[in-house]
Amino acid sequence: MHPMLNTAVKAARQAGNIIMRHLDRIDQLTIESKGRHDFVTEIDRNAELAIIDTIRSAYPGHAIIAEESGQQPGEDYEWIIDPLDGTTNFLHGFPQFAVSICARKNGVLDQAVIFDPVKNELFTASRGQGAQLNSRRMRVSTVSQMSNTLLATGFPVRQPGHMDAWTKMFSTILPRTSGIRRAGSAALDLAYVAVGRFDGFWEIGLHSWDMAAGCLLIQEAGGMSGDFLGGQKILESGNIIAGNPEIYPQLLRLIGPHVTAELST
Repeated sequence: MHPMLNTAVKAARQAGNIIMRHLDRIDQLTIESKGRHDFVTEIDRNAELAIIDTIRSAYPGHAIIAEESGQQPGEDYEWIIDPLDGTTNFLHGFPQFAVSICARKNGVLDQAVIFDPVKNELFTASRGQGAQLNSRRMRVSTVSQMSNTLLATGFPVRQPGHMDAWTKMFSTILPRTSGIRRAGSAALDLAYVAVGRFDGFWEIGLHSWDMAAGCLLIQEAGGMSGDFLGGQKILESGNIIAGNPEIYPQLLRLIGPHVTAELST
């Protein structure tokens, strides 16, 4: 395992331990609202601190972008961290949330970890070295017909101005599939595309820490991802389409007619 990936795994497991220790004490947590349908608890912050401490101990000069503490300058590599993706699920005891950590160099995604502490599933990838689930090689699905797909998506609840465009996308795609799921953790949705549980995914208005690790997992598992114009400005735009090589271009064509001017920037 690459030394940086080993550090990311160590950090993700420490964060996962913090999260799981409080899963049966949710009613005792202090919960704050960061905005519309956007919550944070001391667990998010404590898990993030544990991740940052672990990374800083190994790579004190690296930059960090973290959901709760923001951007910390540095050189060489940049770590993109979501200590608890799926906080709303966590607060309701719904077991679909994860820790997401990604390292990139000069804008290129290089190391990725998504850890589901409930199922003890560790998704990892190093650029050019493939992707693994609990140390076993994983690949995207081989489904080629849209009618046979199981897809995932997320609602733009924090950006209600995009709801009309998303609804049109959903109405176009749903009748052509076997089903669409919305589980509430974009990081896990992307990991599930990488391992072949989902054949494709799309969402509007995500943050870089929601997507970075998942994008590398999908790439290394043989899949594809892009923004709504088919480009690679995913982290900048916050809009993503992902899937196996057969389904990704089909999703891109179906979504394209409903991409508004605002979503195309």
